[in-house]
Amino acid sequence: MASITSVELNFLIFRYLNESGFTHSAYTFGNEAAINKCPIDGNLVPPGALVTFVQKGLQYFEMEANLSNCDADLEEDFSFLQPLDLITKDVHELRQLISDRRRKLQKERNKEVEKEHEAERGRARERERHQKEKEVERDRERVKNAREREQQHVNHTDREVVRHQDKVTAKHEVNGAVGGPEPMDICTTSTSQPREIPSSDVTILEGHTSEVCACAWCPSASLLASGSGDSTARIWTIPEGRCKPCSQSGPLDVLVLKHVRGKTNEKSKDVTTLDWNGEGTLLATGSYDGQARLWSTNGELKSTLSKHKGPIFSLKWNKRGDYLLTGSCDKTAIVWDVQAEEWKQQFEFHSGPTLDVDWRSNTSFATSSTDNMIYVCKIGETRPVQAFAGHQGEVNCVKWDPTGSLLASCSDDITAKIWSLKQDKYLHDLREHSKEIYTIRWSPTGPGTNNPNKKLVLASASFDSTVKLWDVELGKLIYSLNAHRHPVYSVAFSPNGEYIASGSLDKSLHIWSLKEGKIVRTYAGSGGIFEVCWNKEGDKIAACFANNTVCVLDFRM
Repeated sequence: MASITSVELNFLIFRYLNESGFTHSAYTFGNEAAINKCPIDGNLVPPGALVTFVQKGLQYFEMEANLSNCDADLEEDFSFLQPLDLITKDVHELRQLISDRRRKLQKERNKEVEKEHEAERGRARERERHQKEKEVERDRERVKNAREREQQHVNHTDREVVRHQDKVTAKHEVNGAVGGPEPMDICTTSTSQPREIPSSDVTILEGHTSEVCACAWCPSASLLASGSGDSTARIWTIPEGRCKPCSQSGPLDVLVLKHVRGKTNEKSKDVTTLDWNGEGTLLATGSYDGQARLWSTNGELKSTLSKHKGPIFSLKWNKRGDYLLTGSCDKTAIVWDVQAEEWKQQFEFHSGPTLDVDWRSNTSFATSSTDNMIYVCKIGETRPVQAFAGHQGEVNCVKWDPTGSLLASCSDDITAKIWSLKQDKYLHDLREHSKEIYTIRWSPTGPGTNNPNKKLVLASASFDSTVKLWDVELGKLIYSLNAHRHPVYSVAFSPNGEYIASGSLDKSLHIWSLKEGKIVRTYAGSGGIFEVCWNKEGDKIAACFANNTVCVLDFRM
């Protein structure tokens, strides 16, 4: 296990004193600790290194203290400890503190549950009392009706008719058919319940040895790319026609694109993102090591693009395919000239990691960051073309509409927003979610698409377990799709814009009809789903899972 030396610790303290403005203390400490003779290159030490180091130590200590509670509710965060607890107590004391606070919290929850149960029992008693009152009232009504009939029919024949009617009525009452049958909705399972996609229509692709976090169909061939935490991307050849289990169709052709030689599962080489160029001839992959790589369809590494100093979180090809755009944890975005195999321009506008990038045209694009800002940039310009400020939390995703006139964004501040280059303030502020919004997608409909007569729609997926569809023109909610039970990480529209697929950590993939606002197909996998995508024909859906697999599902209505 690596350990820190006194020289390294002294240097971190010296840097902290300088950064905090304690110049006299830093000068005195630097002389006494002989910092000028220290072999450490200060340029390699990031700002705030000491605070980050101590914070990491507290986090590790907190995790160690919580190890005894690993069987507890996984949805609870480690909110039982305060920084002062971690500094002043050892692990045994912290675990006792966690147990005490957890028991106290459980008691409070039990009291709340008991209150709710008591309220429910009270409501049940009230319903029972009302039911008895109604029954007494009905009995009185029957007696009254019988007396009226008896007075109206005084002769023997009429009385026999009355007796006969009373028997018939009594018989109907016994059978629960007074007044004839009540109307009821006629429905069948096929129309009221979504149909499970059978295992015979699913191909499960196995081979990755860690979670699969990204997948994308090739736009020109039946090829599917996947990226994983096992330091590889893979290109799978998917047979034409209906999907079949691998046991029936035999092993599939697969190319393994190794991002590190030798051992795998090296966290610094996680494949975090990937994208095909428009012609489907090159696959770009972004990695945790800060490098982007270009691969041919036969698995050959064409070039490695190195300049970022942190993990690459997103990358996109422009439509023409001559530039690749990458966004990194190093707070920058870089445009790469693919033909020259070198960077063309680096954009250093954000003050936090760049989380997403998206091209508006072949030369302009948008970036979003943890600094809550969105910048619109253009190749050749040294300043942003436009800056959008309005989010109060990290901006997780930005997407241009098919015409490049509207930009959608979503954030940890629980809102999605729609922006126009014609003004600095957002056009619409979409506020129907109750937790962080992870991703957004535009429908392939409206102006500038193959479906110009259908309304343009925006979909948003959130940690509140819902997908919401928005009327972009009015900024209003159309549907809230509420079938998932855990955070939704991915949504994708079918090529014709009639369906939307959603994947969640609840291990389920749902396919929704936009026309009806309901599920038409569903599939339950064996792990949380990180991404879903449709092939260009719209008859297959791919989903990548936390259990190291990729599934290809057949979709035909």
